[in-house]
Amino acid sequence: MYSISSVEELQKLNPYIVIGCGGGGEKFSNFEGIKTVGYIDDDKEKQGKSFCGHKVSGDLKETLKETNAKSIAVMLPIGAEGTALKYATQAIDNGKNVVTSFRSLSIDENRSLLKFAQEKNVVLKEISPKLNVINKLFSISTKNCGEILPKISYKPKAPVVFVGGTSQECGKRTTTRLLGKEAKERGMEVGVISTDEMGLEQPVDLNFRAGSLSVMDIPSALLQSMKHIEEEKSVDIIFIEGQSSLTEIGNPHPRGLSASILIGASPDATIICHRPNHPYRDPRGIEEEIKAVESIEPTKVVGLSINLRNCNDGTTVEDFEKEYKLTSGDIKNGGASKLLDAILKHITK
Repeated sequence: MYSISSVEELQKLNPYIVIGCGGGGEKFSNFEGIKTVGYIDDDKEKQGKSFCGHKVSGDLKETLKETNAKSIAVMLPIGAEGTALKYATQAIDNGKNVVTSFRSLSIDENRSLLKFAQEKNVVLKEISPKLNVINKLFSISTKNCGEILPKISYKPKAPVVFVGGTSQECGKRTTTRLLGKEAKERGMEVGVISTDEMGLEQPVDLNFRAGSLSVMDIPSALLQSMKHIEEEKSVDIIFIEGQSSLTEIGNPHPRGLSASILIGASPDATIICHRPNHPYRDPRGIEEEIKAVESIEPTKVVGLSINLRNCNDGTTVEDFEKEYKLTSGDIKNGGASKLLDAILKHITK
């Protein structure tokens, strides 16, 4: 097998040149008993600088000549597979062992590399995602790691509004759409992103099921979505639909999904949706959700979108305004205008 099962296996391949001067490279170097004699990174801003006690180089062949390395460790992120393959091939061709992470270069997806290593009589090993452990626990697991998108950084030019909620099925999709529609009616150029496959109604610019992605991929998907929208048109404001809740009781599984969407959105303002007397969800409540949202991201909750579908006791949005001291609106009965006023007031301060 080519999957690493213990740090002792890694120690037998000492000393190493590490490819990738980031979190993965540092973690690898910190394994007990690992000896590192050099670092390589294609980022010119890192080259020549010190990383974990060594000067970073951009030339693997030269570093191999200057050191007594027996192996290289390829610790690059998803999205850098071409670079990982280049360095792994160079190392094997020079008679060096290669340890790769599943993020950098999956051996299962590069079987010709394994054959090349066998021909050169060197070791090729992979630090795997250990999905066999999940299979042991559940008798089922995904075939491959779910994280597939490259990590990107992007700061949108337009202000971003996140629409969250205290539970599932509390009005997030409708609120996002109607806020976008209200902004368009006021003459604004609007970007609307739905994170649900059901987000098909106008004025949604694009939609995808965030729940089908790894939580590591969701921020990338959102950042790329905002970048795409701003490349297509000059928007004045971007609305992003959240999923589930950060605090809902009884169903913890989608709460991480909610957090990853919030983090990817990195919003300038937030609207919280709430459905009083929810018939089949168990929200903790508005106060708890506001605290959670504002703790995770440096955003401000500026309004409440109240879904009164299950209120037959005379409850009004004004009751929520009085209790929480926040602008509140019934989104299906003119509330979008009121909430948009609160958003614009906050982002134009």
